[in-house]
Amino acid sequence: MKFERNVLAGFLVVSVLLGIFLRNDYLLHILVMVLMYAILASSLNLIVGYVGEFPLGHVAFFGLGAYTVALLSTPAVGLPLAAAIPLAALVAAVFGWLIGRITLRLNGPFFVIITLAFAEVLRLLAGNWVALTNGPMGIAGIPHPAVFDLLPWLAGKRGFVMLGAALLAITFFVGYRLVYSSAGRAAVTLRENRYVAQSVGIDPFRYSLFVFVVAAFLAGLSGAYYATYISFVGPEVFSFPFTATMIIIVLLGGKGSLIGPVLGAVIVTLLEAYLREFNELRLSLFGLIVMAVVLFAPDGVMGYARQRFQSFFKEAGHA
Repeated sequence: MKFERNVLAGFLVVSVLLGIFLRNDYLLHILVMVLMYAILASSLNLIVGYVGEFPLGHVAFFGLGAYTVALLSTPAVGLPLAAAIPLAALVAAVFGWLIGRITLRLNGPFFVIITLAFAEVLRLLAGNWVALTNGPMGIAGIPHPAVFDLLPWLAGKRGFVMLGAALLAITFFVGYRLVYSSAGRAAVTLRENRYVAQSVGIDPFRYSLFVFVVAAFLAGLSGAYYATYISFVGPEVFSFPFTATMIIIVLLGGKGSLIGPVLGAVIVTLLEAYLREFNELRLSLFGLIVMAVVLFAPDGVMGYARQRFQSFFKEAGHA
């Protein structure tokens, strides 16, 4: 418990320090992507790692956050990003509540298929509702936060690192409080054995829905951050590559751990950056690396570390 809290706090401090002292724009870009993926993967990890469900359509909430912040910040609406980003996350949470009420009553492949279908429906809407989303052309010119203009040292990518660190701090706080609350313990009990959970008075639907809505909120937060950074959003934010990346991050880092998604985000982002030099071979090499990790460390890097250094984690947990 304390170990996870200290590691997460340390990661935030290191991210802020790197944002302050790094001068290379490419390295700052990599750091921004690590922060974005850490938020997104942390949201998925709440469902996969603690509820035990596997929503292949989780990218829908990421895309909803991205499109909402884009629409709210257009000149026609003119809402400042300080208000648009939280509202985007809330919109994603509302849709999470609606979809959760339908899907969480289902089990196994039915849950997976319906969540995936929801993301596909949103992708088709984004590509065809030209009056609202500008269709395949997407929405460009999403402004950056006004505070970046007030403080010159926040200009460029450095400001987005600081914004990402702030949003990741919110994600860590929400995730930590949830996991170590009665709701989080109830969700873990449901993951381990639904029938035992019901026998002790835990309502599977109620607690699963609560975690699902929180995860949708955080995914929307990640999508809003991504759209603000890229300054553009198109139908591809609902596509499967984002889903595949966040799943790989969670599996590599280790599901059911607050540190796992962060560790996975660092590994995957650095791998993607390094393997770009291999052009056509990049995806094959990346797939082989992921396969090797999954085969030799099925519980991810954090799971392997726990098995390899059991005494250390026991001492750290009681420290």
